[in-house]
Amino acid sequence: MVGLSGGVDSAVAAYLLKQQGHDVTCAFMRNWDSGANNDVLGNPTTNDDICPQEKDYNDAKSVAEKLGLPLLRIDFIEEYWNEVFMQFIDEYKKGRTPNPDILCNKYIKFDHFLEFARKNGFEYLATGHYCKRLEKDGKVYLAKADDRNKDQSYFLAQVSAEAISKTYFPLGEIDKPEVRRIAQELGLSVADKKDSTGICFIGERNFRQFLQNYLPAKEGKIIDLKSGKVLGEHIGVLYYTIGQRKGLNLSGGPWFVADKDVEKNILYVVNLSYSELLNSDSCLVSGFNHMTELRPENCCAKFRYRQSDNEVRVEYVDESTVRLYYPQGVKSVTPGQQAVLYLGDICLGGGVIEETYYNNKPMHIRLKEISDGTAE
Repeated sequence: MVGLSGGVDSAVAAYLLKQQGHDVTCAFMRNWDSGANNDVLGNPTTNDDICPQEKDYNDAKSVAEKLGLPLLRIDFIEEYWNEVFMQFIDEYKKGRTPNPDILCNKYIKFDHFLEFARKNGFEYLATGHYCKRLEKDGKVYLAKADDRNKDQSYFLAQVSAEAISKTYFPLGEIDKPEVRRIAQELGLSVADKKDSTGICFIGERNFRQFLQNYLPAKEGKIIDLKSGKVLGEHIGVLYYTIGQRKGLNLSGGPWFVADKDVEKNILYVVNLSYSELLNSDSCLVSGFNHMTELRPENCCAKFRYRQSDNEVRVEYVDESTVRLYYPQGVKSVTPGQQAVLYLGDICLGGGVIEETYYNNKPMHIRLKEISDGTAE
């Protein structure tokens, strides 16, 4: 069973599997109720909540018909709301910035969707993700795609090892230009469709406006961390991410978000001259999903998607908690986001960044001392 999203990647994945002789059925997942314009309290919201899922479904239907493959349509709206969206909102309320695509892969695509496939007699799942299913010494690993510019293994670091062993990734060894070439050669309607850059459940729209339906905006002060000077106003401290520089609308920049005080509704920023204050040298990671039996002391980590690998030393605190040390310093490692570990190309798993440190002092305490003028 191939998850057909209505994009070019999953379309070509389905074609390649059919060419390899597999018995392929496609399925389109509907995870967001675009017709229910209500917020979490049941209040009507704006039309900005309407997701362009129907267009994606029609694109998926067109691809399936062109390839001569059956297409199912499955709803996981309730599961998505309870297991992904509410967790997403709860994290934002704490002032953290979670990644809903990671949650969707963990709870929906490689859990409920995989279980649906199993119950309906399918032996394997397949998706259009750019990553590899690597078999070595009788074991199956998740590995980076050959196309490093598109590698999406970061987003699958919370998926179980068992689910990876039951999944094919047909695009792992080809690059995006080749995917588009195949789609054009086949005359698929999605051959030139733009890559999705939106959040998985709302598609291409203003994310901040969408969030305002669920987390009402509350304006507050933007303060220079070093001088204590009020520089301007923000539209809601929950909407900003550590290290963010766009959307601050401040003169004399560039400015970077350094810290957030959710209780006082204050956003602290630093200018380029003091951007080294964004550097941490260790972090605590919880809920770590071990995808392999490997427990290296030294490996590499990504603290956000498209980031270069960072060398780290790993301390295994307990079965689901690790402390990562990177004395070279890494900028804008952000609580609430995902730290993903790699040994070479093999993805070891990932977890949520709970706390960041500099010289063993929590970053939020260090930054508060700097803003108070009490730092050593």
